[in-house]
Amino acid sequence: MANKLTVAAIQMISSANLADNLRTAERLIKNASDQGAVVLALPEYFCLMGLADTDKVKVRETFGRGPIQDALQGFAQKYRIFLIAGTIPLEASDPLKVLNASLVFNPEGQCIARYDKIHLFGFQTSNERYQESETIEAGSQPTTVRILHEGNEWVFGLSICYDLRFPELYRQQAEVDCQVIPAAFTHTTGKDHWEILLRARAIENQCYFLASAQGGLHQNQRRTWGQSMLVDPWGNIVSELAAGEGCVLGELDSTALEEVRSKLPALKHRKLV
Repeated sequence: MANKLTVAAIQMISSANLADNLRTAERLIKNASDQGAVVLALPEYFCLMGLADTDKVKVRETFGRGPIQDALQGFAQKYRIFLIAGTIPLEASDPLKVLNASLVFNPEGQCIARYDKIHLFGFQTSNERYQESETIEAGSQPTTVRILHEGNEWVFGLSICYDLRFPELYRQQAEVDCQVIPAAFTHTTGKDHWEILLRARAIENQCYFLASAQGGLHQNQRRTWGQSMLVDPWGNIVSELAAGEGCVLGELDSTALEEVRSKLPALKHRKLV
């Protein structure tokens, strides 16, 4: 018998106002929950897209304590969902930097997993420059999380934005049912690479990819690509949202996973590990 799980990727255009962003996040979470989503993912930097890169350092929290984490815990409890909370800034060993962390909360509001972004984005042209290493400390540990719903267990892999360009990270995680990737891809790179990379990673890892993105022009004049989506294990886009606020819903289907992996058992054919 097929097991199915409704998931949602939330798309935002976050601002430099933390309180406004939390209110927007809750509104979109409620919308997705009302439509039956059990597992919801927020985008990278959902809580703050500052006017300066250093703004996130000013609101960083100690893991397990702080107003952002309190709000997320409350959302998970209130709507009885598994919430993969995009990314929030947590204390790093360097007082001038943060760890860009994705936390997972269960319906009881407990944090059941944490992933710190490993690969830090660097990009420069004549009119654009991004250097995350100046304000972010890199993580080092690949992370998966097991979610039990209605007696069925689902394994989710966690990654963040720029990680998408490093296929070896996903091989480190072994076999999962769905990869969840919060992101804030720039418009410049997103228009050429975002969809291609997501579909390629889904195909080669034979799993679903749930991508929750920032999608529009932000208060700091940065433009993000958007196109939040759910991709199936064959590389087909199940649902997507081009730009703007909203949510993308779809179902994970255990039968579809088994069918892809049985007819083309590429993961079992691997020679280099």
